[in-house]
Amino acid sequence: MAIKILTDSASDITQEEAAKLGITVIPLVVTFGETSYRDGVDLDHSGFYSKLIETDEFPKTSQVTPFEFEGYYKKLTENGDTVLCITLSSKLSGCFQSANIAAEDFEGKVRVIDSLNVTVGQRILIEMALDLIGKGLSIDEIATKLEEEKKYIHLIALLDTLEYLKKGGRISATVASAGTLLNIKPVVAVVDGEVIFLGMARGSKNGNNKLMELVKKENGINFSKPLSLAYTGHSRAMLDKYIEDSTSIYEDYIKQGKELPIHTVGCTIGTHIGPGAIALAFFAP
Repeated sequence: MAIKILTDSASDITQEEAAKLGITVIPLVVTFGETSYRDGVDLDHSGFYSKLIETDEFPKTSQVTPFEFEGYYKKLTENGDTVLCITLSSKLSGCFQSANIAAEDFEGKVRVIDSLNVTVGQRILIEMALDLIGKGLSIDEIATKLEEEKKYIHLIALLDTLEYLKKGGRISATVASAGTLLNIKPVVAVVDGEVIFLGMARGSKNGNNKLMELVKKENGINFSKPLSLAYTGHSRAMLDKYIEDSTSIYEDYIKQGKELPIHTVGCTIGTHIGPGAIALAFFAP
C-alpha cells in the first residue's frame, strides 16, 4: 500500500513536473471574461501572463469543489493506497475546506494538510513530504511532521509593480501611480497563511537588499531542507539579478555543486502581483 500525494495547482507544480514526481495536481480554474481555463492544463504559466498583460479585465480564480476532490480520492485509493492531500492556505482559498468535506467519506484513507502557504511555499512542503515517503514513514508520521515543519517555512517576494494590486482593489489608483513614479517595489510575505506587506523599497537594488535582510532576520536558510526561488511573467531577469546580488547567502550551497531550484509562479498569486516579481521560499533553521 503506497502513499499518494494530492495537491492543487496553487502549488505551481506543473502537470509535467507532477508526472515526474509521481504526484497528482488538481487544477484550479482561472477565468478571463467569459472564458475559463484549467490552471496548468488549458493554460500554462506563460500563456496566463500573456493574457494578463493583454487584457484590461481582472481575472478570477475558482477553488476546487468537494465533488472534484471526491473524484480524485476515489481514483487514488481504489488500489488500497492512502492519500496525503496538501492544499494551499485555508486563509486564501476554500480548497482546504473542500478537501476535508470530501475526505469525510474516506475515513482512514485520506489525510488533509493545510499548508498555510501558496506557490513555492506550498511546493517545498510537498517536496518534504516526498522525502519523508521515501524514508518509509507512515502517513500519520508524515502528517505530524509536516504540521510541525510548516511553521518554519518563509515565503517572501519582491514585486515589480503596484499595478495589479490596484486592479485587484488592494490599493488605490493614487497610491499605485505614486509608487510607479517613485519606482517603489513592495515586499510581501506569507505569514500565518495570509499575504502581508513587509515594506517598500526604492528600486530593485534596495528591494534585493530587503530580501537579504529578511533572510538574515530568520537566521538564514536551512539548506538541508527544500528551498525554491521563483519568478512571475516571461522573463527571469529580475531573479537573476537578485541571485547575483545575494551570492553571500547561496555561496556555500552553490559550492557544493547544487543548482538553485527555480520555478515560475502561476495564476493564483500571479493574478495579484503581476509579472516581474520574484519570490523565495525556505525553511528557517
